Amino acid sequence: MKFLDQVVIRVQAGKGGNGCVSFRREKFIPFGGPNGGDGGDGGSVYVQANSGLNTLIDFHPNRLYKAQQGEHGSGSDCTGKQGRDLVLALPVGTEIFDDSTSELIGDLTQSQQRLLVAQGGQHGLGNIRFKSSTNRSPRQCTPGQAGQERHLKLSLKLLSDVGLLGLPNAGKSTLIRAVSAATPKVADYPFTTLQPHLGVVRCGLERSFVISDIPGLIAGAADGAGLGIQFLKHLERTRLLLHVLDIAPIDASDPVDNFRLIEHEVMRYSPRLANKPRWLIFNKLDLLPAQQRADYCDSIVRQLPAMAKIACISAIQHLGTLQLCRQIIEFLDSTDDTSGSLVFT
Repeated sequence: MKFLDQVVIRVQAGKGGNGCVSFRREKFIPFGGPNGGDGGDGGSVYVQANSGLNTLIDFHPNRLYKAQQGEHGSGSDCTGKQGRDLVLALPVGTEIFDDSTSELIGDLTQSQQRLLVAQGGQHGLGNIRFKSSTNRSPRQCTPGQAGQERHLKLSLKLLSDVGLLGLPNAGKSTLIRAVSAATPKVADYPFTTLQPHLGVVRCGLERSFVISDIPGLIAGAADGAGLGIQFLKHLERTRLLLHVLDIAPIDASDPVDNFRLIEHEVMRYSPRLANKPRWLIFNKLDLLPAQQRADYCDSIVRQLPAMAKIACISAIQHLGTLQLCRQIIEFLDSTDDTSGSLVFT
């Protein structure tokens, strides 16, 4: 399934049915009087969060969504049938904006949460409503009102507990494959990840968390280089960020410079995101001789600002990944996490 995280659609609620002008005509009843019924209300448009969805691709081919109109009233005091409501299923985490005013209408953060986005038109009144002691044969009725019409911008921000940051080929996709059932593409060239991926990490029978992987950042991402920073918004709802750093880059670049590059691009995108709790994960530990790992990682740490936690792993060999997941669970259970020690397995 293709991934789409932003789309503009038009929703139109149903028009209310018109009222009816009618008079009772029956044999031997000379003064039947008015009996025109009211119209039915137009259907409204709702959006509802569905935990089984994770993309807005279904809204790409069709951009217009209409609720049913209310039926007109008829004689014999018959009220028109109300138009059916239209319910649009959206992924959990979708923000709904009015595209013309940029006003935030609502944010679907819980499964089955429902939100009214276009109110159906009110029904018209039949002539029986206008009967009075001075107007016994009213010949007026009212038309149904038009339903509300809006242009909506749907913007999806994936809901996850943990998000992965890093350069292309830092091993983020390998890490999420190692700790969850997610299967993002992994290859020995940059930009194999072209869209966000979610994975559920289970530690024991009743303990789990959701981890998200986004395409890697490069220098100038805030200006649109590479895939830009369009996917960073999917990390805004996370509780913890893992900055995955390749300690043995294939291009012989300096891991310290690579770290600073990512930090700079995240800060340019959003200081709020940059201030989220963030751990540094040294990946590809298997590329270093066992006796050199500790000294080499320590030499990098001394050149970096203080981090809440630093872990050393090899995602491809599942080295240190289980311990890392357990520490993440502990952090999520309690936000009071002050450990700053290196983790080796």
